[in-house]
Amino acid sequence: MATRTKKSSEGLPALFGLILLVQGFGSAITEAAWDTAFGVSALLREAHAPAWTDLLVGAAGCVLLAVAARHRIARKTP
Repeated sequence: MATRTKKSSEGLPALFGLILLVQGFGSAITEAAWDTAFGVSALLREAHAPAWTDLLVGAAGCVLLAVAARHRIARKTP
């Protein structure tokens, strides 16, 4: 039985998903509570993007996390 080696890029979708989740939803929360933005959302705000783009970034993070979880589950099933 052959063993599968883990590629170094296999964890990237989960990492990027987590980053986007925190950047998107975290910035939406801080902007609503303290009227300040950070990270990617602050850059989007400087580019005159609408406020709902924070939620779009957070949703993209959720999608990446779901894709990463699905791939991990698919790898574990025989």
